[in-house]
Amino acid sequence: MFDLLIIGGGINGAGIARDAAGRGLSVCLVEKDDLASHTSSASTKLVHGGLRYLEHYEFRLVRESLIERERLLNIAPHIIWPMRFVLPHDAGLRPKWMLRLGLFLYDNLGGRKLLPPTSDVNLRSAPHGDVLEQRLTHGFEYSDCWVEDARLVVLNCMDAKERGADIRTRTECTELERAGDHWSATLKSASGENTITAKTVVNAAGPWVDRVLGRALPGEQHQNLRLVKGSHLIFPKLFDHDRSYIFQNKDDRIIFAIPYERDFTLVGTTDQLFKGDPAGIDISAEEAAYICDAANEYLATDIAPEGAVASYAGVRPLYENNAASNSTVTRDYQFELDDTGPKLLSIFGGKLTTYRKLAEHALEKLGVRGDSWTANSDLPGGDINPVRFDAFVDQQCEAFPWLASETVLRLARAYGTRMVQLLGDAQGTNDLGAHMGGDVYARELEYLAAQEFATTGEDVLKRRSKLYLHLSQDEQTRIDQWFENAA
Repeated sequence: MFDLLIIGGGINGAGIARDAAGRGLSVCLVEKDDLASHTSSASTKLVHGGLRYLEHYEFRLVRESLIERERLLNIAPHIIWPMRFVLPHDAGLRPKWMLRLGLFLYDNLGGRKLLPPTSDVNLRSAPHGDVLEQRLTHGFEYSDCWVEDARLVVLNCMDAKERGADIRTRTECTELERAGDHWSATLKSASGENTITAKTVVNAAGPWVDRVLGRALPGEQHQNLRLVKGSHLIFPKLFDHDRSYIFQNKDDRIIFAIPYERDFTLVGTTDQLFKGDPAGIDISAEEAAYICDAANEYLATDIAPEGAVASYAGVRPLYENNAASNSTVTRDYQFELDDTGPKLLSIFGGKLTTYRKLAEHALEKLGVRGDSWTANSDLPGGDINPVRFDAFVDQQCEAFPWLASETVLRLARAYGTRMVQLLGDAQGTNDLGAHMGGDVYARELEYLAAQEFATTGEDVLKRRSKLYLHLSQDEQTRIDQWFENAA
């Protein structure tokens, strides 16, 4: 019997699994697809305080997020790194004093230590003068962080497994019922069905949380979510510098334009009420036009949907608080605890930045004993000083002189210090197995399968990495076939 069964392999489930396993609980996490295959890999990929949440007076959420921003940067500096954002002032929208006040609060609410403060920016000078519309003359530059969102989930599950958790992907909980002082759960995978028992269940199923509640507590109405769809477009590089832009829209929303995967720019996102099955969704023509129209209010060179090389979409499972618009629904997390028998904790909402704190609060809600420990414990590969990451990369270039510097950087960003484990005793690319395309060799796929729960080419190409943007279709097919042959 497990102490804890966690249903859902997104960031919330992964964070709880890690924290609970580290406190000595026996944990089983089940995910019906791949880890981070839905909401947690469809974000704007930011660890941030949520600047616009200040307008909705969510000061506690912003403060908690800003504190967590630096904690996460410290424990995972390979997949999380600082980024500077340029916020242009546009006449007729929020006045300068309001932007300046908001950014002052943003700089000071969370005890910022590692990241530089806000500064004023002349938008007519380089590098912004050729990128933005001529009417834009003044703006502000502030700090937040970038995150490889799906890798954040995977690393939490890796650490949970190394601490004793049982992580089962492609495994769906099809039945869930109370049996005296414990839960009985039927699990279905490609190898068949089996039943496990657990003292407590955590329902972290994201967009499917109400569906899981319906299985566990039949006969009750479960309509706790507002599903809000967010979509993004990926363009060939729109500008040549490393700053990101945050653009205010006339509808009071914002969109980002962010340097992405070296050769691209990520633009998004949308806030669209969603009905239906959250699996396998795509950006709509309406959303694509909205993103481009909003960006074109600021960019000197217009973009159009047909210029995008890729897109992605996801559904945010927000707690229904009857807000007037989708963009003002709280991004804070909510818990629902049913303790009429063995406990069932359901989780609504939340955001990447606060997942670690959510996990602590979830275990506190369940009465789990043990000290909180995750704030200062590195995620796998993250034992690097965040202000010395470049020095770490230089060290790896010296240690592996036969690898191109671009490859060393890619491996360092993906695996941190675990890249040494991946490369092992290799003395050259001939020791890395079959060449799959680009700078990818079979050794890396073997590592991802053995250590990171990858079972298909898509797991690697779209979640453990974004190599699908860099490899040809033939090369991607070769990786697909490698996993098919390894199964």
